[in-house]
Amino acid sequence: MRMRAIPVAAAALLGACALTSCVPAAGAVGQGDITPFGFRVVPATVPPGGEVTLRVDRADGTCKGPATVSAPVFDTVTIPRGRSTAKAVVDPDVEPGGVYQVSFTCDGASGTTSLTIAGHSPTPPPSPSVPAPSHPGHHRPPPPGHPQQPEHPQQPEHPEHPRKGVHAGEGGTFADLDPGRIGLGAVLIAGALGAAYHLSRRRGGEDGA
Repeated sequence: MRMRAIPVAAAALLGACALTSCVPAAGAVGQGDITPFGFRVVPATVPPGGEVTLRVDRADGTCKGPATVSAPVFDTVTIPRGRSTAKAVVDPDVEPGGVYQVSFTCDGASGTTSLTIAGHSPTPPPSPSVPAPSHPGHHRPPPPGHPQQPEHPQQPEHPEHPRKGVHAGEGGTFADLDPGRIGLGAVLIAGALGAAYHLSRRRGGEDGA
């Protein structure tokens, strides 16, 4: 009887302990995360230097005043009264892969949620490509239907002049004579003819006498 009474007493003691202080109350675990208003961080995972949206729920009227949001990875942000969201930029130098607690406080109540830092930085958008400048000596083919024109048309080194006719003899032509000289020559010829005629008449008279 005595040996059977010990296990019964131990079982009763364990049952009483389970119903009292031996097990923590359910409300004590995570009690700091229980708030009358809802809150969240979107997205919950962000790369270093990324942007997040901080949101509080005001539909049920439990968060009426300004809400303050703080975290080790970004500056403290205040969501003004009457608004539900605000933006925050994560520190670009934050260590990737870490998990940080984000705290929301409104009307004296506070709660926290987790923000995970992704393992790589955001990839910058690709820059538009710039066509390479054309190099001298490389010509693009002409479009269809258009003949290719030479870039520098060839010019003769020495332009040819029209050839003149060769003058025959030393005297030249009448076009080369001076009009004054022509007139003087005509006078001399007329005088010589007149003198010859007069001389011939005199000789004829002497022969008749």
